[in-house]
Amino acid sequence: MKLNALLAASALTALLTPAPLMAQTAKSQPPIAAALPQEAPPVDRAFPGVMTLDVDASDTGRAIFKVEQRIPLAGIASTGADHITLLYPQWLPGKHAPRGDISGVAGLQMWIGGVPVKWTRDPLDVYAFKVPVPQGTNDALTISFQYLAPLRSAEGRVNVTPAMMNLQWEQVALYPAGWATRKIRVKPSLVLPIDWTGVAAMDGQTKVVGATNRITWDETDFETMVDSPLFAGPHYARWELGQNVTLNVWADEAQFLAAKPEHIETHKKLVAETIALFGSRPFDRYEFLLGLTEQMGGIGLEHHRSSENTRETDYFVKWDDNGSERGLLPHEFVHSWNGKYRRPAKLWTHDYRTPMQTNLLWVYEGQTSYWDLVLAARSGMQSREMVLGEWARFAGFYSEQAGRVWRSVEDTTLDPVIAARKPKPWASWHRGEDYYNEGSLVWLEADVTIRRLSRGTKSLDDFARAFFGGRDGDWGEKTYEFEDIVSTLNGVQPFDWATFLNDRMRGANQPAPVRGIDMGGYDLVWKAEPNIFDKERMREGKQLDLTHSLGMIIDSKGVVTQVMWDSPAFGAGLVNGMKILAVGGVEYNETRLKAAITAAKSDNNPPIELLIERNGRFTAIPISYVNGLRYPHLEPKAGTRDRLIDRLLLIDRLLMPRLAP
Repeated sequence: MKLNALLAASALTALLTPAPLMAQTAKSQPPIAAALPQEAPPVDRAFPGVMTLDVDASDTGRAIFKVEQRIPLAGIASTGADHITLLYPQWLPGKHAPRGDISGVAGLQMWIGGVPVKWTRDPLDVYAFKVPVPQGTNDALTISFQYLAPLRSAEGRVNVTPAMMNLQWEQVALYPAGWATRKIRVKPSLVLPIDWTGVAAMDGQTKVVGATNRITWDETDFETMVDSPLFAGPHYARWELGQNVTLNVWADEAQFLAAKPEHIETHKKLVAETIALFGSRPFDRYEFLLGLTEQMGGIGLEHHRSSENTRETDYFVKWDDNGSERGLLPHEFVHSWNGKYRRPAKLWTHDYRTPMQTNLLWVYEGQTSYWDLVLAARSGMQSREMVLGEWARFAGFYSEQAGRVWRSVEDTTLDPVIAARKPKPWASWHRGEDYYNEGSLVWLEADVTIRRLSRGTKSLDDFARAFFGGRDGDWGEKTYEFEDIVSTLNGVQPFDWATFLNDRMRGANQPAPVRGIDMGGYDLVWKAEPNIFDKERMREGKQLDLTHSLGMIIDSKGVVTQVMWDSPAFGAGLVNGMKILAVGGVEYNETRLKAAITAAKSDNNPPIELLIERNGRFTAIPISYVNGLRYPHLEPKAGTRDRLIDRLLLIDRLLMPRLAP
């Protein structure tokens, strides 16, 4: 082509080319993303000076905590640093997720030498506050703020009422970044209403009542303070349980503190059996903190020398009706050994900013869930029938839970971070924190396996003493990895424990975790009547659990609260939030629905007809189901006289000489 023709063709091409395409070659370069600042990790060194923390918690009517904190700066200013970063605790041991309640902080102000200081919140870490420090200052940083506790459950867990308080120190304190929290010294004090008694497992507790009711404690480290929550209230009772363990109980009203001698004796047996199991005490003293309340939010949280617990007000006064609820104290007490003294290495951090890795919670929580049942039975906190009923519930649920197809037990240890314990639309498919209860069944299998292989000479009790035992009264911490668990198990009874645990905890789509029940001398069977645990749980929760029949749970008002994935209810289109108005054309009630399920067992019966209301719309929904009511039970195997499960639930008399008065 000649040059003139080529130029003409080029001009024509340019005219015919779409403008956006032409503009592509002229597009400006994208901006360069700003580099995110890298925070230095905390150093295990002593903070220069002692902080003071003064909390006024006397405004219980409005649930306002008034906080004043002083942090010495002389040691920081002498290093030439131009600022200090203050942190609000975020990752708290025992909560397994970043749950520090920063939203409760209000009115934050700071001064140095009486002069107001402008603080700046870190936009990348809203738990961090940067505060300028004058060169060479010898003054302290004074901090003032309020922690506004929830007044109703829609705002969070209610932890202050006119009759009770549960103070968690991490909610009312800041700490300097850059230091390990165990190396930051603090002297705390607290003001309560005049007639209130407060207890926390810190040393040197002194109460001075004058114009105010002030409690002070000896100087301690920030980590110990955070690990030592307080319960307080006007209605209080205290019982010594032996071996430096105390039961402290508060109630909404004084009448609910009426414990009988046999109730306290049972708690004493719990303490004796637990210490006998592990062979030592990882504490110098231990305080059960128990609130009996219908007004304050529920809690069960472990600490090294104490535990935060709430139960309903009838804990003592209707003792015989509450067996299903008495596994909480055994669980939290075991955590002093399993979770506090021995802790997965990736769960131990130098501060409350460093994320925790939760992959071994199937030991931390799963084995604790096993021991809480065993120790509850051995001490009499729960009957043998109640414990078997609870294991039956776990076994029945995991035999039919759809989500086990795709999600391993170990992956559910991340659920506290992923889901933050919020309700789920399809909980059985999502899975939840199943490392607790499925973990319990796997550790049951491990115990029975050891007993069978050793011909009854060894058990998981031996693992507990070898792994969790230590120097009596030593409440330090000792971390572990997966390999340490396997090694200790092999030291008790040689077996391929690595494969055993990897398959059951780290593999998805595993067989139902019922082998321990089978080898232990029981069968998982199904009956039309609920077992003792399910019956009490439904009564207390005011719900009808049809998980294993229609595949749903219904509250006392007829509202569907949970539907099992791939169940008959699921197939019929039922979802959470639907309200059942009628069964077979007649107004809904629990008895009528159970009767319809039972009647549908006949081959010639039509589907169960439900009239449903959802968002103002009414629908008739037929459910095809013919297997009747089904509830899980554990039943002794026919012809088996020596059942290993019965043995492990009995008090081991060989340990009794170890029980000091």
